[in-house]
Amino acid sequence: MKTILTFFIAVLLLSCSQLQAQNAHFITSGVIEYEKTVNTFAILKKQINKDNEAFYQPIYDQYIKNQPQFKKLKSTLNFAEDKILFTPIAEENNSGNFFSNIPILTQNNTILTDLKTGTFIDQKMIFDESYLVKDSTRKIRWKITDETREIAGYTCRRANAIVLDSVYVVAFYTDKIPVSGGPESFTGLPGMILGVALPHENVSWFAIKVTEMTVESKALTPPKKGKPVNNKELRKTLEAAIKDWGAEGRAYLKEFSL
Repeated sequence: MKTILTFFIAVLLLSCSQLQAQNAHFITSGVIEYEKTVNTFAILKKQINKDNEAFYQPIYDQYIKNQPQFKKLKSTLNFAEDKILFTPIAEENNSGNFFSNIPILTQNNTILTDLKTGTFIDQKMIFDESYLVKDSTRKIRWKITDETREIAGYTCRRANAIVLDSVYVVAFYTDKIPVSGGPESFTGLPGMILGVALPHENVSWFAIKVTEMTVESKALTPPKKGKPVNNKELRKTLEAAIKDWGAEGRAYLKEFSL
C-alpha cells in the first residue's frame, strides 16, 4: 500500500513539474499569422450622407445583395526579440468594386519596428503612390484590465486605449511572448498583442496561429521602396490632397493614419 501511495505521489509531482515548465515557457522568436476582419456593410453605410445619398445609396444596396458582410484579410508578423516585421498578404480575389479604394478595407502598411530604438519604417500605400515613413513609434497610454481571453492558444489580458485623439482601441496581449509588439502599429504592452479591435471603426486583427521558430535577420529586412517622409510630412501631404473632400476626406485621413 505504501509503495502504491509513493508511486501516485511521484506521478503527481511529475505532472505538476511538467505543468510549471509549460507555464514558464516563453517565446522570443517566431511567426504570427493574423486575420483582419472588416464589417464592410457598416463601413460603407457610413459613406452615405445627405449630400451623396442619391448617388451612393443604390450602389450600397446593390453591394449588400451580392457581397459578404465581413471581409477577411491575412498578414504575418515575424519577430525576434527587439524587432518585428508586419507584412500584409496580398488578396487572392480582389473584386475591384466601387468601394475598393476605401483605406480601411485594404492593407496599406508593411512595417518594420525596432523596439529597442523605439522607431519604425513603414512602407505605406496611399492609393497608387508608395511612401516610406520613418519616425518614432506611437506612444499609446494603455490601461490594463483584469479581463482575459483565449487567442491562438494563449491566455491574453485586455488593455484599452485611445489613439488619434478619438479612436477607441481594445487589445489583448500575452506575456508568454515577452515582445512588446503587435499587428500594424499597435505596440507598447508588456507582451505580444494577439488581438486588436477598433469597435467604432468596425475592424479587428486577431492572431489565428503562432509558430515558435528561429527568425533570421534577413526575414526582418525593412521595406525600402517609397517616397521618404516622416509622420508630420505625410499628414501635411494628405491634408493638402483631401482638403476639399469633406467628411469623406477626414475619414480617409484617419484610416490612413491608423
